[in-house]
Formats: sequence, C-alpha cells, structure tokens
Amino acid sequence: MEKKITVRWKKSTIGRIEGQKKIIKALGFRRLNQTLTLPDRPEIRGMVNRVIHLVEVIE
Repeated sequence: MEKKITVRWKKSTIGRIEGQKKIIKALGFRRLNQTLTLPDRPEIRGMVNRVIHLVEVIE
C-alpha cells in the first residue's frame, strides 16, 4: 500500500507569484482550508516544499 500525506491549504495565493498559484492548482486544491490526501511521492513532496508557507502538512 502506497504511503499518503495529508495537506491543508491555509493561506491565500492573492499577491503571490504565478508559479505558486499554479502549484496550488496542480496539487488539486480548489478552496482555502481544503484538506487533501495525496500520495507520498518525491514529486508531490517537491511541490509541497515550494509552497510550504501556504500549506500545512498533517502526517
């Protein structure tokens, strides 16, 4: 069974650079305070690390 991580979007992307907005969308977030369970893979971890100031990782 594949490991999972839980990520919650905590801060808005208003005023952030376009790349960070695209990463939030690519992770699958649609609204603020939404929680997603994502596969724990290096590419997902890398995306989360790029926007770590906007999200909260719940493991």
